[in-house]
Amino acid sequence: MSNSTQPKYRAKIVGAGSYVPPDILTNADLEKIVDTSDEWILTRTGIKERHICTREMSGVDMAAHACRAAIEKANWKAEDVEMIIVATVTPDYRLPSNSCMLQERLGLVNAGTMDVAAACAGYIHGQSIASAYIESGQYQKILVIGVEKLSTITNYKDRGTCILFGDAAGAVALERTTDDTGVLASFLKSDGRLGKLLWIPVGGTHSPYSEAHEAGDIDNGEDCLNMVGSEVFKHAVRQMGDAALKVIEMAGMTTSDVDMVVPHQANIRIIDALRKRLGLPEEKVYVNIDRFGNTSSASVPLALDEALTTKKINAGDNVLMLAFGGGLTWGASLVRM
Repeated sequence: MSNSTQPKYRAKIVGAGSYVPPDILTNADLEKIVDTSDEWILTRTGIKERHICTREMSGVDMAAHACRAAIEKANWKAEDVEMIIVATVTPDYRLPSNSCMLQERLGLVNAGTMDVAAACAGYIHGQSIASAYIESGQYQKILVIGVEKLSTITNYKDRGTCILFGDAAGAVALERTTDDTGVLASFLKSDGRLGKLLWIPVGGTHSPYSEAHEAGDIDNGEDCLNMVGSEVFKHAVRQMGDAALKVIEMAGMTTSDVDMVVPHQANIRIIDALRKRLGLPEEKVYVNIDRFGNTSSASVPLALDEALTTKKINAGDNVLMLAFGGGLTWGASLVRM
């Protein structure tokens, strides 16, 4: 973004928090469930283990843990929060929204709420919305959360998808600033024509559970994530790369100005292909997919919180965030910490 078009305000990241449930599902555990092996999973995905919720723990439970940490690091009070944006495709209920439930859980009495359904790109969408609200002057303090209980929509009979997904939550506190930090540029895009490359056929109003159960579709995994992996891989590499170059250009920078990339943790091969396209060394790309798997909308804020906590990202760093998910949806954001 050029100096002539810089907003009066920017959205600055002032705190982050994350949560993963304690129970771990390893590759060795999956070997007992489906026809797979640790070597097969690790070679193709880079994943060694993923965290899985108990039946009793919900997405809102995980999100509450992450939000409390983000609020504490931001040095906010509950009444300071003016908007809650939750990205999820695994809400606790169809109604009310996770954001409303989270507001009640944490006593965020002065906040407006909204849920965003953009699958793995959900956090980037939520952060972009929050940034626009803050730049416009409408709000000063916004919480953006990515949270998924993917274990509830994973078909553990399908070895092509069940090896990928885990449960987690990540939250980021964004605050109005007038200095040179914050969200420098954001870019969102989608292609609904490709929606059925990654989708859940059963469970919405088009194909309700009751009708699908009678037809036997639930037994076939139609109420779980269905993915054409090779096609998703191809589109993810190309579109995230294009989005990355777009926001770097929008910010008036080059790839050499990027200090760290925090990509959606979908597959190590996608991350490696993206890194090579951008011409960046391995140490400039944050990776934690080996320990958490693909946590969809939670993956970027989860990785961001870890990178901040371990000092892999520091004040003044230019951080490129990228994600791609069902819809198909994708996006990128360049943030100066």
